[in-house]
Amino acid sequence: MTDVLNWQWGLIIVSSLILFIISPYAKNTGQFFNAEKRSKSPNTLVLMGSLVISWIFAKSITNAANLGLEYGIVGGIAYAAYYISFAVAGIVIYRMRVYGSYKSVHHFLTSKFGKMAVLVFSILIAIRLFNEVRSNTMVIGSYFGEIGSSTYYWSILIFTLLTLAYVIKGGMSSSIFTDVVQMGLFTILLIVILYTVYGPETGFTIEETLSSGIWSFETGLNLLFAALIQSFSYPFHDPVLTDRGFISSPKITLKSFLWASFFGTLCIALFGIIGVYAQSQGIVGQAAVEVGKTFGIVTLLIINFIMITSAASTLDSTFSSFSKLIAVDLKLGKTLSVGRWSMIFIAVLGTIPVFLDAEILSATTISGTMVIGLTPIFIFWKGKAPKISFHLSVGCGLLFGLLLVFQSFPQQFIFTNGKYADLLWINVRGILCCTLLYFMPTWIKK
Repeated sequence: MTDVLNWQWGLIIVSSLILFIISPYAKNTGQFFNAEKRSKSPNTLVLMGSLVISWIFAKSITNAANLGLEYGIVGGIAYAAYYISFAVAGIVIYRMRVYGSYKSVHHFLTSKFGKMAVLVFSILIAIRLFNEVRSNTMVIGSYFGEIGSSTYYWSILIFTLLTLAYVIKGGMSSSIFTDVVQMGLFTILLIVILYTVYGPETGFTIEETLSSGIWSFETGLNLLFAALIQSFSYPFHDPVLTDRGFISSPKITLKSFLWASFFGTLCIALFGIIGVYAQSQGIVGQAAVEVGKTFGIVTLLIINFIMITSAASTLDSTFSSFSKLIAVDLKLGKTLSVGRWSMIFIAVLGTIPVFLDAEILSATTISGTMVIGLTPIFIFWKGKAPKISFHLSVGCGLLFGLLLVFQSFPQQFIFTNGKYADLLWINVRGILCCTLLYFMPTWIKK
């Protein structure tokens, strides 16, 4: 166990130092906030890679593998459905830029719904970014020790500090540049893991994978349909994704988002296979960790390195997006100083909950359900609606999210069985109510 920990420390420290050395240094606000390189924006391949790796969170990999363990291939595909969000966001943002000439999501909201809507929206995404810090670093900490142990806390602090060091150097330029490196590493490591799982020693086959699981609501379809519904709102409250929708030309952006949707869905579904293999071997517990242990220290370290890579990419994107939110979107000072101090602020603030009882904060997390009110706002962005429509729809979504958090949704409105049935039907009812409330002021006015 000591040897594994030493190797894990080495992976974190060495990889972070290399990223710091090769990360570009931002000399102006264009480079820091928009990743401009010699007045040029990221191309399709670079932008696509950045999108995919910044959304393959350490937590997402863990969830995909565990769902594969629980439901077979159906579970992995169900979780992968969230990555349809890229296609939805790509098409909407393309149309907003081409037909509406909007320069950012905040520009759109200010123009159509006013400053109060921007403030409410900014609070929502700030809470999301705040939670992204702790949720990803806590996954890293879990590989170093039990919650509450000194190694658990020290690994989180050092990992956060090292990631902050290289992204504070170049802002969005560092984030996107390192995302490409991390995407390359991630792809290689994923191929190695899949080769190990399907190796001749295991006897595990693709046919066995495809036949695993049952396509029913009780065994994964509840989550699949809930993910598809949330894909129409979920991407718009994530500035890590939407910020990347405005830094390249509309055509390059659209192609990047569509390809990211394909490859993101594929990567997460492939990680579900780790859980499917674990299911076939009767393995219990955290699928990725336990499968790594069965193949020995090398495979376990590869899986750990994937977690480090994915967590770092998400964390650096969180820091760069928060700095842009503060300095550019909220117009609190578009300077390198404000951008860098904003990163330090969110790093410190987001790490504090690690040392508190996580259960205290669980009810404050802005989940995918809580933001379903954004669906009509962005899907029907071109239509006319009064300012009150924004607040009615967002407020309704928050209400349905709270019903889910406190498990207060009436059971007679749930029409399927199994786990995630309440998630599905709260989202079905919620999105209908949000859409109705969004259009109601317009209908009354007419």
